[in-house]
Amino acid sequence: MSLLALFGALESGLIYALVALGVYISFRVLDFPDLTADGSFPLGGAVAGVAIIADVNPWLACIFGMLAGGVAGLVTAWLHVKLGILQLLSSILVMVALYAVNLRIMQAPNLALLGEPTIFGELVTDSNGYWMRCMVIGGVVIAAKFFLDWFFSTEMGLAMRATGSNLRMSQAQGIATSRSILLGMAISNGLIALAGAIFVQTQGGADISIGVGTIVIGLAAVIIGETIIPAKKMLWITLSAIVGAILYKFFIQIALSNDTLRAIGFGPQDVNLVTALLVVIALILPKIKSKILSNRHKHAA
Repeated sequence: MSLLALFGALESGLIYALVALGVYISFRVLDFPDLTADGSFPLGGAVAGVAIIADVNPWLACIFGMLAGGVAGLVTAWLHVKLGILQLLSSILVMVALYAVNLRIMQAPNLALLGEPTIFGELVTDSNGYWMRCMVIGGVVIAAKFFLDWFFSTEMGLAMRATGSNLRMSQAQGIATSRSILLGMAISNGLIALAGAIFVQTQGGADISIGVGTIVIGLAAVIIGETIIPAKKMLWITLSAIVGAILYKFFIQIALSNDTLRAIGFGPQDVNLVTALLVVIALILPKIKSKILSNRHKHAA
């Protein structure tokens, strides 16, 4: 793998680390199967892209994109909490609706941002671009991680974790579970939309299809991270999601640049197939790990 490809994988991994953090909140903390991510990722990119073209500061444009994603998450949670629609169906409905919303926002299937200002500003030059972008995105990811570490140590964060662990018990203890779900889904999709807002600035444009497979990548990153860094403290859990996203992108890059796979016909057009295979591997890794540990205990006994 070349140095350029290495930093490219790191840059992409850091962007999807925000997605992994968002997916962790919905799937692990709230136990809410949420497919809104496939719509909120391009939503963040679309809102940020339109804002940047309108001469809004790129950082402020990212905040606008994040807020738009938060609203999408709120709508998903509201459909479930207030209207009683199943969690998965609620997220599918919002994801489908967001496709039309994103087209409305961009007024076209894609939006060019070449030549427009970005969050990287004058920090990135031709000589340092391949690593400076990673530094800037890494700073955003670290800020998001520390925010989540702090938030989940607060009374509201602990209430949210209790809601996901045992909804009925939480209600019996007087926890406002509906509010916890609404807030948690807003934070989750806000982080995913923020990732989309940053992504379009690294790619030089927004596209209606950039959200395809976002939830799969986020889930794979969370599972890989949990397998490598099993933890119960939020400090390590958020770190595992970030590490999982980076490793996932490295695995994809290695797979696509592997000479053996190229020889049998694999190429960039097979990225979704490679993604699916990696997700399958990530899902069975915990089972393999538990079997190995149980065999060791039997031999030790």
